[in-house]
Amino acid sequence: MSDLNIQWYPGHMTKTRRMMEEDVRLVDAVCEILDARIPISSCNPDVDAICGAKPRLIVLNRIDMADPAAVKRWAAYFRERGMAVIATDCKTRRGIADFAPAVRSLLKEKLAAYEAKGMGGRPLKLMIVGIPNVGKSTFINHVAGKKGAKVENRPGVTRGKQWITLESGMLLLDTPGILWPKFDDPKVGLRLAYTGAVKDDVLDVEGLACDLIEMLWRHYPDAVRARYKLDMPTEADGYDLLCALGKRRGFLVSGGEIDTERAARVLLEEYRSGKIGCFTLEMPEDLV
Repeated sequence: MSDLNIQWYPGHMTKTRRMMEEDVRLVDAVCEILDARIPISSCNPDVDAICGAKPRLIVLNRIDMADPAAVKRWAAYFRERGMAVIATDCKTRRGIADFAPAVRSLLKEKLAAYEAKGMGGRPLKLMIVGIPNVGKSTFINHVAGKKGAKVENRPGVTRGKQWITLESGMLLLDTPGILWPKFDDPKVGLRLAYTGAVKDDVLDVEGLACDLIEMLWRHYPDAVRARYKLDMPTEADGYDLLCALGKRRGFLVSGGEIDTERAARVLLEEYRSGKIGCFTLEMPEDLV
């Protein structure tokens, strides 16, 4: 594996954090969207400080690309820590209908207090947070049943503050996706880059792809073999694997050299779209 050190913290993210610290006072709970493939790496440590004691709902998104058994283990991990959890796949809308019931259960004491005060119709307010490109805007659109938030498949699209009203009467405060100033563990930066949470134009995509294919080859060799028809030794390094992939796909440039940049971009795209397989890259026991 390489010594890639990935850091990406545009100036607007500092402004976003300040805005969230002010706006969290306006909401009853915080809903954090996580990538089910990397639940800890996609969990912004700043959110704990920003949210304080506010009730939390965790949405494990992109379960269609994660190991189903691992999703269950992660759901149990967060529930053990007092958080409500739902698992979603925004492509098929699986799990979306669980959102409103989960919120009502999480805030049942607040709802009971409203009823006791004759304020039964008062809407519940939630702040929706998540790192860039974790599927937050698509999730909000599905929950809202309409185009409530702008969606683009690239990090850093949602910039302004906006409230979305749900048919259930709940109000969602959408926030721009933010990362944090420094990744203490280099592996966190790599996992975020693998999944597209960090813009490719600030990365060495070939180095990143070498790291990714080497990691997949070590842990999921059958899936890589099946997708790319590679016949390589178990100890093959990332560069040799990437070259073999490029050769198999016919990615050649003048002189017959392998176009490793093209191979890298194809590998990253196929990993991010789930074409290689459904993998979870970190487990609760990794935190012990």
